[in-house]
Amino acid sequence: MERAHLLDRLASETFDVLVIGGGASGAGVALEAASRGLKTALVERYDFSEGTSSRSTKLIHGGVRYLEIAVKTFDRVQLNLVRDALHERATMLKNAPHLSRPLWLLTPLYKFWEAPYYYTGLKIYDLLAGKARLQPAQYIGARGTLERFPSVNPQGLKGAVAYQDGQFDDARFNVELALTAAQQGAVVLNYAEVTGLLKQNGQLSGVVVKDGLGSREMEVVSRVVVNATGPFSDAIRRMDDPHTPPLLKASSGIHIVLDKKYSPPDTGLLIPKTEDGRVVFVLPWQGGTLVGTTDDPAPVVDHPRVTEEEIGYVLRQVKPYLGEIPRASVRASWSGLRPLVSRPEADTARLARDHLIQKSASGLLTLTGGKWTTYRKMALDLVNYAIRQFGLQAGPSRTEQIPLLGGQGYKPDGAKKLEQLGFPPDVAEHLHHAYGAHAQAVAQIAAEGYQARLAVEWPYLEAEVIYAVRHEMAYTPLDVLARRTRLAFLDTLAALAATPRVAELMGTELGWDSERVSLEREKARTQILNAI
Repeated sequence: MERAHLLDRLASETFDVLVIGGGASGAGVALEAASRGLKTALVERYDFSEGTSSRSTKLIHGGVRYLEIAVKTFDRVQLNLVRDALHERATMLKNAPHLSRPLWLLTPLYKFWEAPYYYTGLKIYDLLAGKARLQPAQYIGARGTLERFPSVNPQGLKGAVAYQDGQFDDARFNVELALTAAQQGAVVLNYAEVTGLLKQNGQLSGVVVKDGLGSREMEVVSRVVVNATGPFSDAIRRMDDPHTPPLLKASSGIHIVLDKKYSPPDTGLLIPKTEDGRVVFVLPWQGGTLVGTTDDPAPVVDHPRVTEEEIGYVLRQVKPYLGEIPRASVRASWSGLRPLVSRPEADTARLARDHLIQKSASGLLTLTGGKWTTYRKMALDLVNYAIRQFGLQAGPSRTEQIPLLGGQGYKPDGAKKLEQLGFPPDVAEHLHHAYGAHAQAVAQIAAEGYQARLAVEWPYLEAEVIYAVRHEMAYTPLDVLARRTRLAFLDTLAALAATPRVAELMGTELGWDSERVSLEREKARTQILNAI
């Protein structure tokens, strides 16, 4: 995975499919295309999952909110979206058992009439899942609710409806998705920005790519160019046609992270009613409590900031259920942009999260909309469309059966084996679930003198920095702190404290001089302070 070699391949080979964008949908397209025998390349101007795809609610779900809208409005689009997503939920859980798990979610009820309403809705949710359903929804009384979620407000509590969805580590899933595409033969490169499009006789023939870590610029030839840049899709479309009308509205969703005491390790909370009619989740995640999200119109910017007003909004919504939570208890926060297919006069909270494939006059294929859970369905639809439109010769789809890298040879008892090697239980569990079948490779690096933790309260090891550079295409400290590990998303102060050591370790691996180490350290600190 030598970077210079990958750049040489981009410059010298002709591809069937070139994907712009290394988020969930772009990496999904790369894996779908490469695994079907198409010569495939993927370029991402920053790091894999740097934007929207690392900033989700971490749920693999059909979307109970979309189901409610579908039933109330008889909307088949929403209903089909939920059905497809529930099928894909099962596929994600199967293909990445190390990075995902089923999770119980409770909807607390404070009025008796709410029980049949929510119970019926969640039973429909189970029915739509068919053979892909998880544990069936159930009603539990007040005592059972408090046993399963002790921090919920007991005052007037009548009970809860419990159901299961999936939970995952979005950024690591995204990184492994890109690496699995590379394993299938794709040329995959982060920090490679598309600065122009190539055309012959008015038709796209490739792109111009600039190496973001050097000065090299090259032309990359491809029969098909796919625009999978999420909220930035319209910018690439305008590169193709400056007068093209916009396809998207962007919506911002912010999340905050609290201490783990606010949620039990195996159960989350769905707050069904907020002051503006949305839903908020309170979820155990990676040793903390994740709370979110908002849904507000937003400008498209590289790194959206979280405002104090947004944090205050989230804390207000959970107050009736968890009590007063002081602002100082917020350990981290971040904001992500959702790409929503534009419909005039539509509220972003009510736009369907279905995806759209558009072909421009020059042949640019844009894939946008959708959500994390349906990334594979989006990729499948896009590649099938490209095969038909451009006469590509490809085999049948195999991605429903292809595990991600860490899922290939995954053993459920891997954490116990790591404990036997001397790792503390929390570290063993973390390595097992973050790396799956590759956890032993990280353990081997740790045995070479890199067993120290990056932060006292968290299970991340120095060995993971080395592994990320050698095997996961990490080039900056924030690649490690935010996406190969999740420390920057969990604990801002701990991530800031770990930054100097991460920069030092990366400098040794990548041959940085002391000035470069200092530069990378300060750049990472600035980004972390700006909410990633």
